[in-house]
Amino acid sequence: MFDWLANTLRTYPEIAIFMSLALGYYFGSFTYKGLGLGAVTATLIAAVVIGQLGITISPPLKATFFLMFLFAVGYGVGPQFVRGIAKDGIPQALFAVVVCLFCLGAPYLAAKFAGYDIGSALGLYAGSQTISASMGLGTDAINRLGLPPEEAKRLLDAMPVAYAVTYIFGTVGSAIVLALIGPALLGIDLEAECKRYEEEKGGKKEMGGAGTAWHHYELRAYRVREDGLVVGKTAREAEAMIPEQRVFVERIRRGSKIQDATADTVIQAGDIVAVAGRRDVLVSLIGHAAEEIDDRELLAVPTEGVDVLVTDKKADGKTLAELAEWPTARGVFLRRIARGATATEIPILPNTQIHRGDVLTIVGRTQDTTAAANALGVPDRQTDVADVAFIGGAITIGALIGALVYKVGDVPFTLSTSGGALIAGLFFGWLRSVRPKFGRIPSPTVWFMNSVGLNIFIAVVGISSGPGFVAGLQQLGFSLFLWGIFATTVPLVLAMYVGKYVFRFHPAILLGACSGARTTTASLGMINDRAKSQIPGLGYTVTYAVGNTLLTIWGMVLVMMMT
Repeated sequence: MFDWLANTLRTYPEIAIFMSLALGYYFGSFTYKGLGLGAVTATLIAAVVIGQLGITISPPLKATFFLMFLFAVGYGVGPQFVRGIAKDGIPQALFAVVVCLFCLGAPYLAAKFAGYDIGSALGLYAGSQTISASMGLGTDAINRLGLPPEEAKRLLDAMPVAYAVTYIFGTVGSAIVLALIGPALLGIDLEAECKRYEEEKGGKKEMGGAGTAWHHYELRAYRVREDGLVVGKTAREAEAMIPEQRVFVERIRRGSKIQDATADTVIQAGDIVAVAGRRDVLVSLIGHAAEEIDDRELLAVPTEGVDVLVTDKKADGKTLAELAEWPTARGVFLRRIARGATATEIPILPNTQIHRGDVLTIVGRTQDTTAAANALGVPDRQTDVADVAFIGGAITIGALIGALVYKVGDVPFTLSTSGGALIAGLFFGWLRSVRPKFGRIPSPTVWFMNSVGLNIFIAVVGISSGPGFVAGLQQLGFSLFLWGIFATTVPLVLAMYVGKYVFRFHPAILLGACSGARTTTASLGMINDRAKSQIPGLGYTVTYAVGNTLLTIWGMVLVMMMT
């Protein structure tokens, strides 16, 4: 039975790839307190084990899926990357650059002191910084060194060994250092700092969006008394009587007729009005002064929740308090702000700034959400259809540019097709955020290109290098794991102190910025848990976009430094 399976996998290597993915995603899904191997490492280990059978896989397959993955990475972070470089995210972008230099320097020094070859150094870097994508660019760089095929294969086989050994602490250690040790090193109470940040940004003020104010709302019906204060006032004037809250008159029953209320609708005595707002406002404030009516027909207001991709220049950089003053904001409530490739949830505070590329989840009457969506950008409605012509064309353009070789003297310089695909993703991802009429790639498709594209690349690497994995691990020994601890910890500790004393970030967002620059999502989750807040995520998105790009490119740079 085993011989039949082994021969079948050798004959049909595509089966081995899918087997690696199945095992990798299954075992990578197991976590303990939010920490686990993850799909990438589990896939690599499964592929290495399967690779002991001596399976040969065509090289173009690996490159094809890696280009798809890199384009998806760039497409996802493009809006935040460009904004971070070009506008008010400059401090965070510069911080990410500094941290990325630390992340490059520490593994380089470790490899030099330990006497590792280029392949081991690249694997040490990729694993300790948990940046799997760097191995692809590093592989391209090694293949361009002009080494004998046997030597190049030896270096490439050493890479996944070092990666697998150092990745474990790279993931777990980064979360421990940032979330558990970081606050103690910096001398801060993370939970208290997040509360203070919310207060500084208006989180304790009832401004129609403080904390969770905009998405805990209800629709209730009240009868207007003869001596009611709102009699003779327009709906807008009545709403303005509670200036610190967001309440809206949605519909009115006058006699037997029901009509939708506009801002200029005049309220009369005896009307029954359907009012939308926060539960506590409707119950405690209005409820004590008005007679509540159970009018099911009146309350049957057609509402919807819509995801809106922010693209309008006028909305870029505006705070929620400022956007709440827009006429099109009337009747609309905000439930969620998602930012960046990882859809990081941004706290809803009056002073929270909205940027192009953000996805806002708004709810309200259909006509109100439509008006708000048109003012902010375009509805990001669910669809299963991706613009494949755009994907293929964009990757082609990027890869062709990356394939160009520039010579300075006798030294060749090139982005490589991989680097070109990444840059194309950054550019077209940003372009999509400001010109959303083309280039639609649904989030599930981006996830597939990102996750499955990378893991097929990793599976091919593991299967191809499987026979040399055990020998390499015996050669490098336990010292590699210790050097991995050094390469993971030193950049993070330096980052925390530089962020506090040089860039002077608010303590509430500092650790989130460190997580983003090191692209370690696991640590951000643990930091948020410790903070009991989503505030640290405000420092994550710009730094993640810059860090994810530079740390990937560093794979190629490290090879150049080691030669």
